[in-house]
Amino acid sequence: MSEFRIHHDVNELLSLLHVHGGEGAEVYIDLLQKNRTPYVTTAVSAHSVKVKIAEFSRTPEDFLKKYDELKSKNIRHLDSLVYLLSKLTEDKETLQYLQQNAKERAELAANAATSGSTNFSIPSSTSKISLQELEELRKQLGSVTANSSVQQPLELTRKILRDKQNKKNSGQPIPVFPSWVYERPALIGDFLIGTSLSTDTTVPIGTLPLASQESMIVEDLLYVLIGVDGRYVTAQPLVGRQNRAFSVDPNLDLSIKELVTRILPVAASYSAVTRFIEEKSSFEYGQVNHALAAAMRTLIKEYMILITQLEHLQRQGLLSLQKLWFYIQPTMRTLEILASLATSVDKGECMGGSTLSLLHDKTFNYTGDSQAQELCLYLTKAASVPYFEILEKWIYRGIINDPYSEFMVEEHELQKEKIQEDYNDKYWDQRYTVVQQQIPSFLQKMADKILSTGKYLNVVRECGRDVTCPVAKEVIYTLKERAYVEQIEKAYNYASKVLLDFLMEEKELVSHLRSIKHYFLMDQGDFFVHFMDLTEEELKKPVDDIITTRLEALLELALRMSTANTDPFKDDLKVRVKYRGGTPWREILWVGNKLWIRVAEVCQSEQGLIWMGFSFLSRKALTRYQMLFRHMFYCKHVERQLCNVWISNKTAKQFSLHSAKWFAGAFTLRQRMLNFVQNIQYYMMFEVMEPTWHILEKNLKLASNIDDVLSHHTSFLDNCLKDCMLTNPELLKIFSKLMSVCVMFTNCMQRFTQSMKLDNEMDRLTLEHGTMLGPPTEEERAEETAKKKLTNKLLAEHADNLHLTSGFEATINKFDSNFSTHLLDLLDKLSVYSTNDCEHSMLNIIYRLDFNGFYTERLEHMSAERSQKAAPLLARPAVPAQ
Repeated sequence: MSEFRIHHDVNELLSLLHVHGGEGAEVYIDLLQKNRTPYVTTAVSAHSVKVKIAEFSRTPEDFLKKYDELKSKNIRHLDSLVYLLSKLTEDKETLQYLQQNAKERAELAANAATSGSTNFSIPSSTSKISLQELEELRKQLGSVTANSSVQQPLELTRKILRDKQNKKNSGQPIPVFPSWVYERPALIGDFLIGTSLSTDTTVPIGTLPLASQESMIVEDLLYVLIGVDGRYVTAQPLVGRQNRAFSVDPNLDLSIKELVTRILPVAASYSAVTRFIEEKSSFEYGQVNHALAAAMRTLIKEYMILITQLEHLQRQGLLSLQKLWFYIQPTMRTLEILASLATSVDKGECMGGSTLSLLHDKTFNYTGDSQAQELCLYLTKAASVPYFEILEKWIYRGIINDPYSEFMVEEHELQKEKIQEDYNDKYWDQRYTVVQQQIPSFLQKMADKILSTGKYLNVVRECGRDVTCPVAKEVIYTLKERAYVEQIEKAYNYASKVLLDFLMEEKELVSHLRSIKHYFLMDQGDFFVHFMDLTEEELKKPVDDIITTRLEALLELALRMSTANTDPFKDDLKVRVKYRGGTPWREILWVGNKLWIRVAEVCQSEQGLIWMGFSFLSRKALTRYQMLFRHMFYCKHVERQLCNVWISNKTAKQFSLHSAKWFAGAFTLRQRMLNFVQNIQYYMMFEVMEPTWHILEKNLKLASNIDDVLSHHTSFLDNCLKDCMLTNPELLKIFSKLMSVCVMFTNCMQRFTQSMKLDNEMDRLTLEHGTMLGPPTEEERAEETAKKKLTNKLLAEHADNLHLTSGFEATINKFDSNFSTHLLDLLDKLSVYSTNDCEHSMLNIIYRLDFNGFYTERLEHMSAERSQKAAPLLARPAVPAQ
């Protein structure tokens, strides 16, 4: 059971029990995950647990009856559930709570019923029916139900199964028997009720001597044992799916009647088996049931030979009732087992894998009875042949041929064209899924490997290569599971190796991952610098106004101008403009301003290999790449903004402003911010990404199967996310605040710089050289110099006035205070996590940001304060209870 399923079940259980507050679901989830040892059932343990609950129950007969009913339906995990209930009977506290909860739920239901009943008018006493009328109505309903249950349920079941299978196999509908097969009951081989085929006059058996009575009854029993009514022993009509009952002439001698009563269960079992064979032979019930019915028919033929031999003895006058009872003994046990299996399959509505599970469990339950176990083993082997044929084709070739929906792996028809449009398409995740109820119990442990084996081979087949497993052998059912487990293991290893070689050699998986690293993990940062420089003006436009073709041209130019030009898969990089908020995770991961969001949406790598993008790189892996990319790209964007501020500050330095000390403070803060952002980027790129990538490449070379590749790749992404502080909400929150302060500071400085309009004013005052009037004269040059000095003076006074009116000094001090506070908080938290959680790689951030010991003294002071706060709590003595 997955972690998400446990979480869902625990929350649903708490809501059903109306549990609010307390420790919450997380405590129970952790407890369940730590105690996930499977419960192994045996016949002895299941029986002891059943007896224990029956002794505890107020109505043990009802409990045992319900248990037997569920067991006959082959309900999975029934013994595990009963074991859990037995443990609950030992926990008095839990029992008391459940009783109280049941009482509260009953009161709520009663109140709801009372409030709901007020909406209806109470009928008058004259509208009440009498007890006699009620009894007649009950009888009529019972007769209608009995009559309708003979034919309608079977016809309805066949129709439902046929519609379901035809819907799945729309191109090739399943065959159907002609209607006359079901309309002619004489073809079934079972008793014909309501028809009298014999024209002989029946002599009252009570008037005959004892020897004659025995002779007549032996002849009748030979007919009854093959499904034909006798003169003195006749079959009763069936009610629903109950066992066949018989009526014996009451005038028969008591000693003979007693022996006849012992023999009649054989006829009842024969009737049940015959009906099962005829019913399950219909196409709608699947190949497994067909094979089981065929195996049973073979045994019934042996039974018919026995009856023929007994009839031969009877005609020679050598068969007495006692001899018949003696000869029928071995067959009685066989037919009893067959009838039990037929009833269980009928009640459980089993098909395919569920039928095999029932047969497997029955085989193990007869461990002490060698003959019964051998019989069940024969039936299970015969029934498993078509199932194993489907299994062999799946694990050896990656093909499913399952027209009756019996196999554990189900194929769904999905549109492959959507892969080209949506890189988050679930094609490979949803095309093949496991159907739990069709997993045979003896293959439960191997279900995931069986699914993966076929999917791996199917991936290779979808890419145009024919695959045939060289170690393919016929899978045969045995009680020793190791035999077919080894076959499945060999097929899995072969499929995994084939796909691994296909990915590594033919499709160059490592090269594609390296290409993804270039763009998602910004391995070649100059490409993004060129791309942002070229597309800045275009990306400032509203999304609706962005021209995709122009972006594609600029992207191509940026690729050719950068070191990404050497990437063999650079042509797979496409431009896609999307609106923000298209999917939930885009909303969650959105950090920053509109420009960053647009660039992040445009720069998405779409690898050309369909199978690689959707089989190897799952949606979760792509999401992790997106998280890392957006995190680093946001840092790159903030660095770019700070560099723009630095450029504009260089222009402002040439003016002699009276408030130069405040500008010096702003320039110092800008440099501290730039140092912080650049060091964070260096840490992520050279101390996290590169070492982890080298470990991944080394592990991929040593990988022996595709599972190792998936594991190493997931480990690479997890380590990158963890070391980049993306898995720690507290660190990520502080980091986001720091970046927000940097962005707000750059916006403030850019607004202040633009307000002075230095560049525009100076460009306007610059004289043009080389005009038609010739070069400027000395007087014009002197006049230009005087105007520039006057302009500089006026602009400096304007900047001073702007500083005085807008509170520039207070704004810069506030930015400095916020940045220092958040940075110290980040360094302090990094120091704590690196010490307590042994995340030593995070110490590198502290060393880089505090390379000259500027923050050391303040960090030590914060650590001392934290120790002083914790000391009184540890030293405080316990207060004795009064």
